[in-house]
Amino acid sequence: MTTLDLAAMVQRHGGDATRLVQILHEVTAALGYVPPATITELAARLGVSRAHVEGVVGFYSFFSAAPQGRFRVRFSDNITDQMAGSHALCQRMLDAFRVELGEVSRDGLVSIARTSCTGLCDQGPALLVNDRAIARLTPQRIGAICSLIRGEVPLPQWPENLFAIHRLVERRDRILAAVMQPGEGLAAAVARGKAATIAELERSGLRGRGGAGFPAGAKWAACAAAPGPERYVVCNADEGEPGTFKDRELLMHHAELVIEGMTVAAFAVGAQRGLVYLRAEYPFLVAPLEELLARRRAAGLLGRAAGGVAGFDFDIELHVGAGAYVCGEESALIESLEGKRGIPRNRPPYPVTHGYRQRPTVVNNVETLAAAALIARDGAGVVRDVGTPKSAGTKLLSVSGDVARPGIYEYPFGVTVRQVLDDAGAVATQAVQVGGPSGTLLAAREFGRRIAFEDVPSAGAFMVFDQRRDMVAVVENFARFFAHESCGFCTPCRVGTTLAAQMMTRIATGVGSRRDVKDLARVAGVMKAASHCGLGATAGAPVVAALEKFRPAFDQRLRSLDVVPTFDLDLALAPAREATARDDQAAHLDEESP
Repeated sequence: MTTLDLAAMVQRHGGDATRLVQILHEVTAALGYVPPATITELAARLGVSRAHVEGVVGFYSFFSAAPQGRFRVRFSDNITDQMAGSHALCQRMLDAFRVELGEVSRDGLVSIARTSCTGLCDQGPALLVNDRAIARLTPQRIGAICSLIRGEVPLPQWPENLFAIHRLVERRDRILAAVMQPGEGLAAAVARGKAATIAELERSGLRGRGGAGFPAGAKWAACAAAPGPERYVVCNADEGEPGTFKDRELLMHHAELVIEGMTVAAFAVGAQRGLVYLRAEYPFLVAPLEELLARRRAAGLLGRAAGGVAGFDFDIELHVGAGAYVCGEESALIESLEGKRGIPRNRPPYPVTHGYRQRPTVVNNVETLAAAALIARDGAGVVRDVGTPKSAGTKLLSVSGDVARPGIYEYPFGVTVRQVLDDAGAVATQAVQVGGPSGTLLAAREFGRRIAFEDVPSAGAFMVFDQRRDMVAVVENFARFFAHESCGFCTPCRVGTTLAAQMMTRIATGVGSRRDVKDLARVAGVMKAASHCGLGATAGAPVVAALEKFRPAFDQRLRSLDVVPTFDLDLALAPAREATARDDQAAHLDEESP
C-alpha cells in the first residue's frame, strides 16, 4: 500500500476543513479508499468530529471507507449508454475477472461497479478507471483494458488513445462561434462601471442556463446590494444531469470565455474570490483549467489588481466534486464546497445573501457565465436580439440517443423539437426526454413544441428514443437513478424514490399490477408536494409523463390488471436458498397453494 503523509497533505490545504472533499480525493488517489484510521486522523488534524469526516466519506459515491480494487472501474449506467450496449460490456469484464457487480476481486486487483453518468453520452458506452474516462467502448477495448489491468500497468502508461475525448459540435451560434481575447470582457465592464454592467446584464434578459432560468442580472444585483465586504462567485460545473454534456465542451474549448464571465461577475458584485465546482467525472479537465488559471495570473488578469484595476483583487480556485447529483443544486453545491455532505439548505436565506461561508455569493452555470462575458464585451443585444420575448439568447443542447449525429447543438431559443431531430438525423422517433430525467418527456405528437422557458425548458439534455426502445425500461432507468442519487435528507424523497424504483422494476420485469401503476402516481404527487429540494420534487415527473403518454406500454407489462401482493416472499427467500445450496421445487413457495 502507498504510504501517506497525512500531516503534509493537510498542511498543503492550510488545515482548512472546507477543503475536506479535496483532501479525500488525494487520499483515495493514494490508497484507493479512506481507511478508518485515516478518517480518525483527518478529523483530529482538521479540528472536526470524526462523525463529520465519516459522514462526508459515506455521502459521495467516489469515496469509500472499505477497500476497493487497485483498479476501480465504473461503467456508466445512463440510459443512452445502456442503449449502446454498456450492460453487455460490463458483464464481459465481470466474467473476465470472475467477480460480481460491486465486488472486489479476491486479490484486490479490481472492483467493477456502475455510476449514474460519465458525461460522455454522445460517445458512449463509457467507463471510468480510477476516475479516468474512457469512451467509445467496444468488446475489443474491453479486452485491452482487461489485459492492462491483469498486467497491473499503471494508468499513466496506458495508451493515450484509450482516453481520447472526441469533439462533436454540430451547430454553432453566438457562444460557440465567439472569439474573445483574454481580458476583453473585463476591460469593457470596467469602462462601463459596476452598476452599468449589472444593468446591461438585466437588459439582455439573460436567464440561468442551468435549468431554473432565474434572471442572471437580478441575481448579480441582489448579491452586490447584500451587506458585508466579502463576496464570492461560484461557477456550477457539476453538470450531473444524465444526458447533459454541453459544459464539457465549454470547459474543454471555451474555458477562457467562462473564466472571463466569472471575472466580470466578480468585478460587478465586488467579489474577492471565485470557485469552479467541477463534476468528478471530468478529471481530464483539471490540468487544462489549472493551466488556464495560471496563464491568467501571469497576465495580470487574476490576483492583486486583476486586469490592472486598482482595488480589484480577485482569484479563482478549482474544486472537484465527488459524485453526487444533488450537488447540482446551488445550496448543496455550496455545502460541498465547504467540505460537508451535499445536503440542500433551507431557503430563505438565499445564496445571494448567505452563500459560501455564509457570505453573499453568485452561483451561475457554465453556459450562463460564458454568455455574461459576451454581454460585457458586446452589450445586451448579443443575447436580447435572438430567441423569444421570454427566452432571450441561444441554448446549447446535448443531443444523444437514437440519432445519426450526436453532439452539441446551439440554437436560438424557440427552436422546435422537430427541427433538432431533423438536424441530428433522427428517424422513427417515438419520444424525446428534454432536460434530463427531471425534465420533460415528449411524445411524437408534441415535436412541434419549442425549446424555451415558456414552453419546454431545458438544462441542455436532449435524449432521443426511436421505435425500438421500451419506454418502460427507459423510465425504470430514470427511477433507479433518482433512488440512487437521493441525498436521504427528507423522508418524501428518500422513501418515495425507493418505492418508485421498486414499483418500476416490478412493472418492467412483468410482475407488476394495476396497484403499482396507481401507487406510482400517488408517490410522485407526494414527492412533488413535500420534498425538501428539487430532486425529490421532480423525481416522479418522468413516471407521471410516461403513464400519461405511453400507458399501453405499461398495461402490456402488467402481470395482472387486478391488485396482487406487492411483496414476493418466494423471491425474498432467494438468498436463503443460495446460502443452503438448495433450489429444488420444495425450496420454493407455491403462491397458488392454499
